[in-house]
Amino acid sequence: MIRIISMLVLAFSALLCSAAEPPLQLADHAPDRHIVVPGDTLWDISGRFLKEPWRWPEIWRMNRQQIKNPNLIYPGDVIVLDYDSSGNPMLRMQNGKLQPQIYSEQISQAIPPIPPNTIEPFLSAPLVVEVNGLDSAARIVATQQDRVFLGNGDTAYVDNADPAQSKWQVYRNGKPMLDPDDPKQILGYEAFFLGTATQIRPGSPATFEVMTAKQEIGRGDRLIPAVRPALVAYIPHKPDSLIDGRVISVYGGVGAAGRGSIVSLNKGSKDGLEIGHVLALERNRTVVQRDEEDRKVNVQIPAERMGLVLIFRTFERISYALIVQSEGTIEVNDFVRTP
Repeated sequence: MIRIISMLVLAFSALLCSAAEPPLQLADHAPDRHIVVPGDTLWDISGRFLKEPWRWPEIWRMNRQQIKNPNLIYPGDVIVLDYDSSGNPMLRMQNGKLQPQIYSEQISQAIPPIPPNTIEPFLSAPLVVEVNGLDSAARIVATQQDRVFLGNGDTAYVDNADPAQSKWQVYRNGKPMLDPDDPKQILGYEAFFLGTATQIRPGSPATFEVMTAKQEIGRGDRLIPAVRPALVAYIPHKPDSLIDGRVISVYGGVGAAGRGSIVSLNKGSKDGLEIGHVLALERNRTVVQRDEEDRKVNVQIPAERMGLVLIFRTFERISYALIVQSEGTIEVNDFVRTP
């Protein structure tokens, strides 16, 4: 397998926004080397070496293709901090692995970019439905004869179901998610996840059995195939273009968030966001003061950096992001911008 050390010989010209970037700054007390252990993430390792973890591709001398399809890092790999002829820091992979001899089997699972258990619910059961996202989805057109609403083990009759798909998730549109920059614009809906169902006999309509029901399921509810998107091991990096968006919701039924929380943003793939992009969380403040004539005046305070988010799933106009760093509480309507 070609290891990450091969990245060192590739062109530096394709780095994201590299021409305008200041020199890389190493983290305080950056180690000379790091032995990768189970439980590490790319973000954790980035933070060990860099003050700005999203500049991980630069210290590896990675190009655009490698950011999208990186070679993997495994437990036991040894990452070494080195310097080029101009004194600029760079990382390289030390030949060989350091593993205790007591282990009888090789640890082969590559480390993820962020903790997978944190984002698992947002990969297996999406909580956002885009505008018109359910319009063409399979629909429950009838229930078994003695049921108005369905529960575990009940039968549903479904129109427009793909006969090749057996496992499905049941949804209903919830509260609309409005764009803070244009409150009349609906970006999507909070997906009301109702449960799961299995197609037991294809047809028109097809016959389904409800496997799990978190809420009452009824006629008109929609079904989408239960396909779990893979957790792609993209490298944390900054966007190519300038992003200026907002936090539109915090998950978990709370109004404020911190490190490890999941938020949704009013920017998506249509705006150039992709998995692995890192954005700065900022808060704009306006202070009301009185001038010399005792009149109220608004004073715009410079934007305050509140933390960082990492994009782990994108839709056309909305994205899911994990707060990987926070200097305080993060709130709905806080800004997300290119760092």
